[in-house]
Amino acid sequence: MKLKHLPHCLALSAGLFAGNQATAGDLLHWQNNSLTYLYGQDFKIDPEIQQTVTFEHADGWKYGDNFVFLDLIKYNGEAENGAGDGHTYYGEIQPRLSLGKIFDQKIQFGPVSDVLLAMTYEFGEDDVESYLIGPGFDLAIPGFDFFQLNTYLRTTDGDRPGDDVWQITPAWSYTIPVGESDIVIDGFMDWVVDNDENARGTYHANLHFNPQIKYDLGKALHWGEKQLYVGIEYDYWKDKYGIDDDSFLGDEILGGTDQNTASLLVKVHF
Repeated sequence: MKLKHLPHCLALSAGLFAGNQATAGDLLHWQNNSLTYLYGQDFKIDPEIQQTVTFEHADGWKYGDNFVFLDLIKYNGEAENGAGDGHTYYGEIQPRLSLGKIFDQKIQFGPVSDVLLAMTYEFGEDDVESYLIGPGFDLAIPGFDFFQLNTYLRTTDGDRPGDDVWQITPAWSYTIPVGESDIVIDGFMDWVVDNDENARGTYHANLHFNPQIKYDLGKALHWGEKQLYVGIEYDYWKDKYGIDDDSFLGDEILGGTDQNTASLLVKVHF
């Protein structure tokens, strides 16, 4: 999460369906909220050391599902980003409409268990707004808690590069029992598969891989399962923000744009 999500979408972000809570009523079927604290180093382009607090909301309703997150990011010490700020924010709103639910029909072929219309609105500080839309698929893959595959056509706000490029975003969750508790491995990958160039510059194809590996500490301490997690978040982003690592800007000015780092994580669901 964090600005690292840019140009991410859906993604359902890690932990999407962790600790789902059933709710009464015909319209809203379930919802889950969480707060995550992250501390990490070795970030690229932005200041090297970052602390992030992330709010996430996920729900399933009569005609689909929704995922929303907001990252509040603080750079350590006197560090500032390119806009001269010591902090920033970034978020996404990700609704999906289920064809199976809308038409009250079971859609299933091969591993596909539903077909959806997936959308994302990306927002944040400065000029980062983007709109994404395309087909999404829920996949029934043995062993996984869930597995989604969403494809999007990205449209940027204004005339900045990165318009009309395609993005492929799988998101997943996998639970491994360990002793009296569980380890959950969940996350997403954003793969922007093509380039875009205009008068303002070039947006390069890029790949962002962002899993979390979390231990269910609440279950281990008998406080309740799927409520308190500790672990790490791994973040690999090739050509971060669509800036080619081999270009003059990426290599000579920024000192490289291939990000490879990890953050300590504490996550509470409620």
